[in-house]
Order: sequence, then C-alpha cells, then structure tokens
Amino acid sequence: MPTGRSTTLQDPAEISTYKGQDRALRADRLGTAGLLLSVLAASAPLMVVAGVMPTTFGVMGIVGQPLLFVILGIVLALFSIGYAEMSRHVHNAGAFYAYIARGLGPTAGAGASLVALVAYSAMQVGVYGILGFEISGLFATYLGIELAWWIPALLAVAATGALGWLKIDLNAKVLGVLLLIECALVVVFDLAALGKPGAEGLSLSAFNPEALSGPGLGTALCFCIAAFVGFEQSPVYAEETSKPHIVVSRVMFLAVGFVALFFALSAWALTVATGPSEVVKTSAEAGPGLLFQLTEARLGTAFTDVLHVLFVTGMFAAMLSFHNVVARYAFAMGREGLLPAAFGRTNSGTGAPATGSLLQTGIATLVVIAFAVTDDMPTGDPTAPVLHLFTWMGSVGALGVTLLMAAASFAVIAFFVRRGTAGAQVWRLVAAGAAGLALLAIALYTVKDFGVLVGAAEGSVLSWILPGIIGAAVVTGLLYGAFLRRNRPEVHARIGLGNEAFRLDQAAEATSRD
Repeated sequence: MPTGRSTTLQDPAEISTYKGQDRALRADRLGTAGLLLSVLAASAPLMVVAGVMPTTFGVMGIVGQPLLFVILGIVLALFSIGYAEMSRHVHNAGAFYAYIARGLGPTAGAGASLVALVAYSAMQVGVYGILGFEISGLFATYLGIELAWWIPALLAVAATGALGWLKIDLNAKVLGVLLLIECALVVVFDLAALGKPGAEGLSLSAFNPEALSGPGLGTALCFCIAAFVGFEQSPVYAEETSKPHIVVSRVMFLAVGFVALFFALSAWALTVATGPSEVVKTSAEAGPGLLFQLTEARLGTAFTDVLHVLFVTGMFAAMLSFHNVVARYAFAMGREGLLPAAFGRTNSGTGAPATGSLLQTGIATLVVIAFAVTDDMPTGDPTAPVLHLFTWMGSVGALGVTLLMAAASFAVIAFFVRRGTAGAQVWRLVAAGAAGLALLAIALYTVKDFGVLVGAAEGSVLSWILPGIIGAAVVTGLLYGAFLRRNRPEVHARIGLGNEAFRLDQAAEATSRD
C-alpha cells in the first residue's frame, strides 16, 4: 500500500455537493449520549444476563464468569487504546476494514470487509431465532395462542428493515429508551439477589482465579466476549457524529467500562442468588429461565412479567443496532467499489444507507425462512431450529468479530510505524500488541472448541463447517482484494479511504479538465 495515503478528511458539507447528496452520510447527527446508547444496545444486557450467562455457567461449567468479564474488560480496554487513537485519524463507516486497510494494506482490508459483513449479519440474524421463540412463548403463556416462532421472527425482520430506512437519531432514541429501562430492571434484580442471597450467603468465591478452571474455559471466553460486542461499533458512526475525533474514543471507553462492570456484577448476583456451588447445576437445569425463576422468587410475578416483555424489546434493540452497522459497512464498501455502486448511496430523504439496509433485510428473511422450512427436522424437537439459529449464528459472528479486533490491533501498529510516529505512540502500540495477541489466542481457543460452543456431537461436521464460514469469508475477501489489485488498481487504491476517495476523484477530474 502506498505510504503517502492522506488521512485528511474532506469537509462533509463539501462532500454533500459532490455527485449528489446521496453519496454521503449525514454529519452531526449523534452526540456522546446518542452514540453511547446506540452501541450499548447491541450488547443486549438482558439477553446476556438471561441467555449467555446461564449457558456459560451450565454448559461450560465456569463458575468464575464474573472474573472472566473483568479480565475481558481489561483486554478490550487495552484494545480500545490503539483502536481509539486510530479513530482520531481515520473516519470511515467501514471502521474495522478501513483501519485494517490503512495499516495492513488494501488487500487485507478487502478480506476484513467481507468478514465484517458476514460476522455482523450472522449475529443480527441469530437474534431473530431467540426473539421469535420468546414471543411465541409469551403468546402461549398469556394468550393461550400457539404461534410458530418464525411468524414473529419475520415480522421483526420487516420492522427492523423499515426502521433501517429512518434517520439514525430516531433509531438512537428508540434504542436508548429500551436500553435504559432494561438496565434499570437488571440492576433491581442484582440488588435483590445481593440483599437476599442463597444458602451460601454473600460469597465472593466467583472472583477466585481457581473458579476459572475447567475444560470449557475456551468456549466461555468466546461466549463472554460476544457479550461485549457493540462497543467496537462506535467508529462506524464517526461520519455521523459531532466532533468524531473526541466522541468516538470517549464512547468506546465508556462502553467497555460499563459493560465490564455491569456484566461482572450481574454474573456475580446470579452466583450469589443460587450459591456458587450450585450455580452450574441450577443453570444447566433452568437454562434461559434461570433469571426469571430467581426474579419470581424475589420480586414477584408482575416484575417477572415485565422482565419477559423487556427481554423481547432488548433483543429488538440489539437487532436494530446490528442492522444499522451492517447497512453502514455495506454503504462504505459500495462507496469504495467493493460492492456495486448502489450500496454507496443513501436515502435522499433521511440520509440512511438504504441499499445496505435492504441487503441485510433480504439476508435475514432468507435465513429465517430456511430455518422455518426445516422446523423440527431432523431431531423432532420443535425448538431445535430456533436455538440453533441463535447459537450457531451468534457463535459464528463472535468468532468473526474477535478476529477483526485482533487484526485491527496489529493494523494500528503498522499504521503508526508507516507514518513514522511510532515513537510518540509507543505505549499505545504496546497495548495494541498485547490486546492483539490475547484476542488471537481467544479466536484459536474458539475454533478448537467450536463443537462444544454450538452443542455439536463429537465428530460432527458442524465443528468445522460453522467456523469455516468465517474462514471462507477471509479467503474470499483476500482473493477478491488480490483480483482488484491486479485488474482494477484504481478501486484497490480506494479501499479504506472513505470520504477521502471523493477528494481524490475531484482532483482527478480537475486534472483531466486542465
């Protein structure tokens, strides 16, 4: 990659007049609060507490899950040091792949772009499965109506797609209200659990390093790191924020700190409520119903009913957040020629990346229909396709995002070394290197134990097919990048440039006219 690439971004107002308003995202639409709420919504706090935590306790047998969240919080804080500094120099809706392109070269950026598109799409689509299953359960419990899971799932796909066409500040308000209520009720449960502990009392044994032992540690790392997903999305909105060089990095650190503290406290509250020695057994028996059983005993039926509803709204908030991110990655890729040019245009009325939104809606529709067609086959369990949709796609997405974070960490180092400013950034580069190695180790652990992660039988082809989806995205993206370098060098040179590509186009046009 040429080392002389400029990182000076063109003024958004100027870009808007170049080749039409629909070639740029609307600037100054998000401040610190709006962006923070948008990225935190992707972490779906209630879904993590009710779904991820009981699975980590019950399936992986890791009692020290609270300590795991603290450790991962430290690793991701180290990652954020370099990532945040990079965000001050590169403002691009393509975030991960743009950073990787700037540091490791456009071909690597092309590979990362496809991984990002696949990973975030998988995570978003996976949520539709658990959402449909939960809504169908609510209909059966409260209305006595048997509703197939895929009906509410497809309705959610349509609603999410419609909101994807609306301007981002409306989405931020929707996400923010749902998130605040959701977090407040989880905190109420945490306080109730600590105020009325189980038979073993107010024990801190879950924070003992010995509680991290067990064969399921590798898979627990992936499950827990997936709970953090969302904080790294803040650079995706850099072009739409006020003062992105300040707001984006601020939001990133606030999000990592909040998520680590919130989930560590909530995981600890679960161990206190059940008892550290019983949490694995109780979680294995109750599954996602563990939280609701505990709230029923301590806070009553009305509170638990509200929690069930917010479980649904929290998942919907996460879907909106992931949908927005996928749409913006598609927009960035279309703008730079990695996808057809239609993806690089926004809705002229709202400024939303409309074509990318349609792409994500179409993918989600096809995947949900595919799982609906195979409903209760071949296991005879009608819940199997739903649970598989959630765990399979969520795990694939988590693996992809972990690899992207590791690659971005190394890209940060390369970026500042190429600029000749590594000396001034040495402590940030050391932090990025440490985070990159830790994240790469987590990714390798995840691939090694992927069969356990998705509940596949020993020797099952799923153990390599599912992580193979991310592997295929890496290889395909790199091959596509190499093809562009050989056959379309002008497109290859634009990868990762974002709005800067418009300035280059204008300069080229001016030169040709002269």
